[in-house]
Amino acid sequence: MLTDLQIANKTTPKHITQIAKGLGINEEELELYGKYKAKIEDCVFKRLKEKPNGKLVLVTAINPTPAGEGKTTITIGLGQAMHKINKNAVIALREPSLGPVFGIKGGATGGGYSQVLPMEEINLHFTGDMHAITAANNLLCALLDNHLHQGNKLNINPKSILIKRCLDMNDRSLRNIVIGLGGKMNGATREDGFIITVATEIMAILCLSQDIQDLKLRLSRILIAYTYDGCPIYAKDLRAQGAMTALLKEAIKPNLVQSLEGTPVIMHGGPFANIAHGCNSIRATKLALKLGDYCITEAGFGSDLGAEKFLDIKCRVAGLKPSCIVIVATVRALKYNGGVSYENLKHEDITALKTGLPNLGVHIENMRKFGVSVVVALNSFETDTENEISEVKNYCESMDCRFTVSRAFIQGGEGAIDLAREVCELCEENSNFSPIYSQDLPIKEKIFKIAKEVYRADGVFYTAEAEKSIKEIERLGRSNLPVCIAKTQYSLSDDALKLCRPKNFSITVRDVTISNGAGFIVVLTGNIMTMPGLPKLPAAEKIDIDKNEKITGIF
Repeated sequence: MLTDLQIANKTTPKHITQIAKGLGINEEELELYGKYKAKIEDCVFKRLKEKPNGKLVLVTAINPTPAGEGKTTITIGLGQAMHKINKNAVIALREPSLGPVFGIKGGATGGGYSQVLPMEEINLHFTGDMHAITAANNLLCALLDNHLHQGNKLNINPKSILIKRCLDMNDRSLRNIVIGLGGKMNGATREDGFIITVATEIMAILCLSQDIQDLKLRLSRILIAYTYDGCPIYAKDLRAQGAMTALLKEAIKPNLVQSLEGTPVIMHGGPFANIAHGCNSIRATKLALKLGDYCITEAGFGSDLGAEKFLDIKCRVAGLKPSCIVIVATVRALKYNGGVSYENLKHEDITALKTGLPNLGVHIENMRKFGVSVVVALNSFETDTENEISEVKNYCESMDCRFTVSRAFIQGGEGAIDLAREVCELCEENSNFSPIYSQDLPIKEKIFKIAKEVYRADGVFYTAEAEKSIKEIERLGRSNLPVCIAKTQYSLSDDALKLCRPKNFSITVRDVTISNGAGFIVVLTGNIMTMPGLPKLPAAEKIDIDKNEKITGIF
């Protein structure tokens, strides 16, 4: 089979104005970035404000293997399949980060015959949103260090600074650094560090903002440090929000692109799903709901991370109500959860598959707890056997859960028609959606609710540092915010080695921080890397460009 990039290069996309026209968007309502990319102007939001919303379909997954299970591929394939059965669907996705593109996981534009175009441009610089977010974050850091250098009128304690610089790249050497070396004129000497752009609070803020004024307000609320007397210092105390918002003026506009089959795709924002909420922007999702009868969107990693945060944070903030949830599973991930090593997943192993199936069961049960109908989509790989597929189907039937096999990777929309029909049927049922916890509960009760109901933990242990941080958030009067638990994506627990359906465990909260501008409390468990490193053989080594400017090696 051709590579993803070869498939993309063999396809001639429609001019983006044609895609927009099919959605009822006029050319003057677009800001063009060449022939195949555009930003959608704010006037479209205003024009469609009173139009009824379509149905919201969330695509999530089970706990994955290190390579991921093709959730984006299924999302795109489902959107394409909807058009094949004459349904007006719009896909809403996250933007790729350069870190995974040049690292181990690759891009975020789907795969095979379920891709978003232009694939290589989206995976590289796209429309510059990541650069704008990086600049806004680093401007805030620069203003803070300049304030220290210029006399520190606000009496900021340099050892209490909470924000870090960022870079949209995997670079472990920048995790911990010392700045201000080389003499008095080079600023205050202090410890600092970098995080990857998609892990910044600015990214989360962009994705949770309703409009540019809301963006500016949220930026002003970022908690950046404390004074020597313990008083909080916010971005507004440095008068930073105006310039930061100016840098993000274009980035807040959703991007319009298309799938291989010409299905409209709104791609905007991309926060990490373990450290942040892992969903595309509220603006993108709301716009897709106005432009289509169905909005097909996804949330990062498994349902214990991205979907829980989509449902408990994003839906709460935006007033959204999903009509259906698709859980993507693969035979290989189920065998991985059943104890098979990553290198041996190509071989049939019914015993391991049966051992891993309870992981799927937990995800089905969890999504039903939110009051939304569920269908399982088995993302088909060529190494899957009929016996293995039958085993998964029988398990879903035993749980009275709808089941389909998706071959979107090799067949595009045609390979996801059964899934599309199941989704349409489920969307006609009444959704009794409700978040899993009340926002007004104390912080620890919200954490325990998620730990018990979603992870199936017996309890929660807090370090002394975490206890102190919770008290500080309560002192700031912000305990009523939703919680965003940062943990490994490979396990329902906080231990990446505890696969399948762990039992008899507690999670350990090592620290708690507040993303005050984004509007949630971050609960840190395990060792979550906010600045990943490159693998021994980075994907970047295979990427090249020839004399005709043809790029190769991106996947």
